[in-house]
Amino acid sequence: MTIKQSAPLTYRDAGVDIDAGEALVDRIKPLAAKTMRAGVMAGIGGFGALFEVPKRFREPVLVSGTDGVGTKLRLAFEWQRHDTVGIDLVAMSVNDILVQGAEPLFFLDYFACGKLSVDTAASVVGGIAKGCELSNCALIGGETAEMPGMYPDGEYDLAGFAVGAVEKSQIIDGKSIEVGDVVLGLASSGAHSNGFSLLRKILEQAGARPDQDFDGRPLADVVMEPTRIYVKSVLAALAEHGSALKGLAHITGGGLLDNVPRILQPGLAARLQRDAWAMPKLFQWLQKNGGVADSEMHRVFNCGIGMVIVVPADKAQAVSATLAACGEQVYNLGVIVPQEAGMAQTVVV
Repeated sequence: MTIKQSAPLTYRDAGVDIDAGEALVDRIKPLAAKTMRAGVMAGIGGFGALFEVPKRFREPVLVSGTDGVGTKLRLAFEWQRHDTVGIDLVAMSVNDILVQGAEPLFFLDYFACGKLSVDTAASVVGGIAKGCELSNCALIGGETAEMPGMYPDGEYDLAGFAVGAVEKSQIIDGKSIEVGDVVLGLASSGAHSNGFSLLRKILEQAGARPDQDFDGRPLADVVMEPTRIYVKSVLAALAEHGSALKGLAHITGGGLLDNVPRILQPGLAARLQRDAWAMPKLFQWLQKNGGVADSEMHRVFNCGIGMVIVVPADKAQAVSATLAACGEQVYNLGVIVPQEAGMAQTVVV
């Protein structure tokens, strides 16, 4: 039996381009360099990233969070909008650890694709670096995985990991929240990164186009507006008002109805006033074109509120002023009340 000789196989023949991976690392390094902060000991390029907890922390407790961007990525692929989903990725994790009072310290990302496009990946990582700058969080490592056959051409997946620190005595856990406290809301920048499975269904049902006009902007710009990062403004409020910020809730999947109860003790409920804030036009359009019930809207989308903060009634005005000075739109949403029998822990009336 004669064995036919063939040309030696390479990794490129199997679909993995090592040179493209190295070119991406070269593109990433200057982006990551812009995010450096005190504490970084070794970043991009090593087997492991090193970070020294700042010595100003006396009893540091590390707080970690991980998340992705969800099906918002489907629109990024279809509309070729890769420059902002990286901001979403960072925002979802740093906002999560922020609610416990943690200052984000560093971030790592995971980018996986079938065939690596250096331009696309660099655009995504550029957004990640921008998100890290907005949250004063160092981008010190990550992983780019090229896996032929695992993802269709032009598609990729993202995951992110943030680590922060908070003084043990200053951890925010909501345990001091009591009846009479005020519920403040910080405006969202749009749909953020939640509810996109329903959002995409409504876009399809309405026959919407990415380039159609929506209140003076292309619809794609409105829908893909990146998740707002609340780190700098909330940390400023914590520095000025300390324990007055009794509890924080990042309004992600589950909306107002499911996220606010996560910081409430049994027997307490948040009563929010429906007319305390105007639901942004994007959500009004989604509700109208999808025929979505109010309760479903409040459970799926943030409906214009991206972060909730519970404060004592006599501190509400001062805390709101500090947040407003940092650029936040602040709403007085309602009040903490006793939870009556059969009552949900968040009600919108």
